[in-house]
Amino acid sequence: MNKYELALVVNAKIEDEARTATVEKVKEYITRFGGTVTNVDEWGKKRLAYDIQKMREGFYYFITFESESNCPNELEQNVRIMEPVIRYLCIRQDA
Repeated sequence: MNKYELALVVNAKIEDEARTATVEKVKEYITRFGGTVTNVDEWGKKRLAYDIQKMREGFYYFITFESESNCPNELEQNVRIMEPVIRYLCIRQDA
């Protein structure tokens, strides 16, 4: 099992319930593809370094999880098409 961290920037203009549902959906994807979520770190609303889709702010989440090597690819395919997600990045953490 490898350790990964998923950085997620969610649209700041959506309601709290929709934002929470988006993060829960990502966690469901991780478990569906054989991963185990170890930590969810919510940084809250932050100003973006540059405008993305005419938005200046986003909610930042960092999700750490353990999984096999195929999980990040499957996860990225599903996160890519989620409308509330502005940006994402999944990286492998070294042991």
